[in-house]
Amino acid sequence: MATIKDIATQANVSPATVSRVLNNDATLSVSEETRDRIFDIAESIGYKPSRIKRMKKESEIASKQIGLLLWISSEEEKEDPYFSALRLSIERACIEEGTPVARVIRGSQVDSLTFQGMDGLIVVGSVDIDDIETIFPNRGAVVLVNHLLDIPGYDSVKLNFRQAMEDVVSHLCEMGHQRIGMIGGCEYLYKLGPVKKGRPSHDIRQVHFERLLKERGLYRPELFVTGDWSTASGYEQMKRLLAASERPTACFVSNDPMAIGALRALHEQGVSVPDEMAIVGFDDIEVSAFVNPPLTSVKVYPEQIGKTAVHLLMERFAGREPVMQVTIGTELVVRESCGGKK
Repeated sequence: MATIKDIATQANVSPATVSRVLNNDATLSVSEETRDRIFDIAESIGYKPSRIKRMKKESEIASKQIGLLLWISSEEEKEDPYFSALRLSIERACIEEGTPVARVIRGSQVDSLTFQGMDGLIVVGSVDIDDIETIFPNRGAVVLVNHLLDIPGYDSVKLNFRQAMEDVVSHLCEMGHQRIGMIGGCEYLYKLGPVKKGRPSHDIRQVHFERLLKERGLYRPELFVTGDWSTASGYEQMKRLLAASERPTACFVSNDPMAIGALRALHEQGVSVPDEMAIVGFDDIEVSAFVNPPLTSVKVYPEQIGKTAVHLLMERFAGREPVMQVTIGTELVVRESCGGKK
C-alpha cells in the first residue's frame, strides 16, 4: 500500500511537506510546481485515489487568485457602512474558503494590467458590463453583486427590492398615511477609470415604490426628491420637502445615511417624528437603532450577500456551468421613527 513516505521519497521532499500539501495547509509556503508534483505522484502510485482526486481539486481552487472590484471609493465607503460591511463579508468568506482575496480594486484605479493573473472576479455595484468584459472577458468567473440590471450570462446576487418596498408601503398605509413621499438616490452605470459616472439609471427602490403607490392611488410626484446618497444630501432634500406647500406625512428614504440627515432637518424645524412625519430608511446600519427617534429601516444582510457571492464563484471554479442569479430577502425592522413599533 502506498504511503506518504513513498510520495515524499519520489517528490524529494519531507513527509511533513507531503502531508501538509495533501491536506491543503494554507500556511505552507511551497511552489505550485512542487504541489502539483506531489499530487501527480500520489495519483500515479495509487495513494487513496478518491481522496487524492477530491483534495487535488480543493488545492486547485485554493490556489485561485480572486479580485474584488468595488465602484465606490474608500471615502464614499466610509459615508455608508453598508458597503464596508459587504466588502468585509466577502473578504471573510474568501478566507473561510481558503482562497483570500488577492486584490481589492476601486473602480477609478483600473487600467489594462489591473486584472492580470486573476482567476475570478467579484464586482460590487453597477459597473458598466462593457467595461467589465473589456478588462475581464471570462464571464463564467465573474459574480455581480447588487447590480442594477439583470445581465444574461453572469452569476449575480441582489436584494429583493420588490418585496422590501411592498413591506414599506404596506406598513405606512396600515399606519393611515395618504401623503407619502420619498427621498431617492441618483443611480448610474459606473465606468471604470477616472471618468466614473456613466449612463444614469433608475433607483430600483423608487421604481417599485412609485408603482406600489400608483396601484393604491397615492402617487404624488411632487413629494419625490432625489439626492446623492450622502447624509448631507438627505438633510437638504428633506428641507426641500418641508418647504413644499403640502408636506408628506410619511417619507421613505433610500438609505440610512440620508435618512439620518433627513431626521436632522426635521429636528431643526421642529417637526415631530413620527407624529407629524414618519420616516423609514434602508439598510439598517448599526447606528440606525441609536438615533433619536430610533429609525425604522429595511434590514439587508451583507454577510449573507458576501457569502453567497463567494460560494457562487467557488462553484464556478469547481466546474458548475449553468448561470445562477440569487435573490436575497430583506426584513422591515419597525422602530419609533414611523410609529407602529411592535
